[in-house]
Amino acid sequence: MLRLAEEPTQRKMPGERLTVRGTSEIGRYPGAAPPTRVELSIQKEGEKKQEEGGCRRWFRKMCPCCCKRQNSTSIDVTDKVELVKPPTPGPEPVKPKAENGEAKEMEEIKLSVRSVDLLSSKTGQNRQEHHTDLYHDDELIIRRGQTFQMELELNRPFSADTDKLHLDLRTGPLPMVSKGTHVIIPLVDHLEDERWEAKIVEQNGNKIKLSVNSPANAVIGLYGLSVTTCSIKGEGATTHNSSKNIVMLFNPWCEEDTVFLDDEEERKEYVLNDTGRIYYGTEKQIGARTWNFGQFHEGILDACLFILEKSDMPPSGRGDPVNVVRVISAMINAQDDFGVLVGNWSGNYSDGVSPAAWSSSVEILRKYHSTDGVPVSYGQCWVFSGVTTTVLRCLGIPARSVTNFQSAHDTDVSLTTDVYFDENMEPLDYLNNDSVWNFHVWNDCWMARPDLPPGNGGWQAVDSTPQETSQGTFRCGPASVNAIRSGQVYLKHDTPFVFAEVNSDKIYWQRNLDGTFSQIHSEKKAVGHYISTKAVGSDERADITHLYKHQEGSEEERIAVETASRYGSKPDVYSTPVAEDVSVEVKMEGEGPRMGADAKLSILVKNLSSQPRRATLHSQVAVMYYTGVLKGTIKKEQMPVELSPNEEKTIEWILPYQQYQNQLVDQAALMLTLSGRVSETQQVLANQTTFRLRTPDLNITPLGEAVVGKEMAAKITFTNPLPRTLKGVVFRVEGLGLQKGHEVVVGDVGGHSTVTLTEHFIPSQPGPRKLVASLDCKQLTQVHGVANVVVLEK
Repeated sequence: MLRLAEEPTQRKMPGERLTVRGTSEIGRYPGAAPPTRVELSIQKEGEKKQEEGGCRRWFRKMCPCCCKRQNSTSIDVTDKVELVKPPTPGPEPVKPKAENGEAKEMEEIKLSVRSVDLLSSKTGQNRQEHHTDLYHDDELIIRRGQTFQMELELNRPFSADTDKLHLDLRTGPLPMVSKGTHVIIPLVDHLEDERWEAKIVEQNGNKIKLSVNSPANAVIGLYGLSVTTCSIKGEGATTHNSSKNIVMLFNPWCEEDTVFLDDEEERKEYVLNDTGRIYYGTEKQIGARTWNFGQFHEGILDACLFILEKSDMPPSGRGDPVNVVRVISAMINAQDDFGVLVGNWSGNYSDGVSPAAWSSSVEILRKYHSTDGVPVSYGQCWVFSGVTTTVLRCLGIPARSVTNFQSAHDTDVSLTTDVYFDENMEPLDYLNNDSVWNFHVWNDCWMARPDLPPGNGGWQAVDSTPQETSQGTFRCGPASVNAIRSGQVYLKHDTPFVFAEVNSDKIYWQRNLDGTFSQIHSEKKAVGHYISTKAVGSDERADITHLYKHQEGSEEERIAVETASRYGSKPDVYSTPVAEDVSVEVKMEGEGPRMGADAKLSILVKNLSSQPRRATLHSQVAVMYYTGVLKGTIKKEQMPVELSPNEEKTIEWILPYQQYQNQLVDQAALMLTLSGRVSETQQVLANQTTFRLRTPDLNITPLGEAVVGKEMAAKITFTNPLPRTLKGVVFRVEGLGLQKGHEVVVGDVGGHSTVTLTEHFIPSQPGPRKLVASLDCKQLTQVHGVANVVVLEK
């Protein structure tokens, strides 16, 4: 057993495996180190190799600035967890401590701000950490959900005992606190996630440095800044207006932002890459052209913000990327709102620029902005798509240009491509409005969709080319690509239209003598071929057809087509089921599958008829983020089902541990999708079930009597549920009124080993208290525990 008494200047001795670090209540910034003693034992030996590899998730969430600086007398937890040896603590910023006479004199000198430095240099900490150093602009460009720094020069030293200070950020023509467009940022002692706050992190004479935090759902756009100072009593308020503005963008690097993209290479491609490839031609002769997106070029950020201002969207709506993308889709075309580009397919471009002549978004956007919003002539689909990619990437939304070959244009929401003939098989041109384009280019953008059922986040189709109106405006999307693939066309926005583009059947109709029409032929593989986008990290073409549709001709693809058509204007194109008397249900035992073991679910299939029924169930299970975004499919299989009259049958479904062990993400959520068709009746069977793999709790047992000022202990035990070693395990322990939060670096924990940690502490406040603990490592998350402790008066 290892026993360690911690002191603020403790150093790790050779061979020791345990480190305790003092933290603030939040863990963002250092606080006072607690007087604590820790005992650790690991019952079953795991691997001896020490790799104090810390959890990447904690590291990512931490304030980046604190990873480089210690301003406290405690050990700074924001250093990487794998550093078992604590850094030498730095000195605490000295607050001016005045004698009574000096304090009175300071109070008499009214505090005011002389200047504000937003630290907006492209090579500075703010722009580098926020991944905005590529923007040409010299304003402070930041991403929401992440801290940033600024410096204030005051007319005298700031004293927390006598002075108050807060920041005001305003965006839009009529800033309002209730709408999130006027933000009042208070000064606090400790920064917390998901709120607007500021903290003094350095003080040097009349200068103070602030670390400012923003929530991950903040409104994006251009903010004006002012700083208000007054006495602690609220007297003598003065306000200083900053001469420079702040630009807030979406943040694909922030887990809490709905545009979060959990792959650095994809973020480099879909946010930071300013050039790309757009595909055109025919499916047998695919051409590629390089396009300069230029989202960081001089004037482009201003032009993108101008487009947002010119739209009718209220600034309060700019916190939601679904709203922003929908507005951008409308504003890139000039059809009904004096947007960026005029579409022209006539072949006559004499009074403008031919669509084929453009190879860059930069000139188009700068021209639109410099003329105060005069639409630029001319564009066709690839130009609309290229400009849309530029604007979305510029605002921080991951985006790519996508080309669909043999792309259908459905004009009557039938979800079919219809061709009409008269009695003599002559085409009826006045009815043949549907068409199939050789190719059509639109966009994918990445975001969670909390407004839709789980599983519909991820890539969303958005089309700025003016084809059909959506809610009265020429725009299209964002439509969930997962919903398109499964035929769930009832989910917003404009899913039916995109579904028809990639997966509609071509239906041939002939007019009868009585004027009605009969279906005479159908082509099931006529549209949606070689859906293409530029590959991540190279100029190769990536085929993403499988994201938009199941394999052509497969039963899943046919089910999706028929499911979609039932929500269209011609629901009877496909034969309706003779009966719907088979049901499918997924059940789980108790609290559900546990982490580290095979995941087992039961599929209950019922035949409610007096006739036998046969079907084939197709199952696939995908890893899912808690936001509803699917990461990827990890298992697919087919299950034949035969049911006797009125029979109920239970099918055991198993996902072996080996198939998911390296695939899971935070929350360990999975989605099981079932689909099938009953042979006798053509009834479609469908079911989607979300479940998670339960993680073990930390067991916390208080030891001894809980009395203010008297040392007590608590035993924390944890058993590794996995048959593999957990690397770089970190415990975090905290109890308000019991002890301050701190980290305990345990190191490696072998498969199925049990860790026992004994915490010694001295309660400081009486009454009911809670001691909480959590375990963190890359292989296992969401492990925590709590113990109720009633502390008696001394």
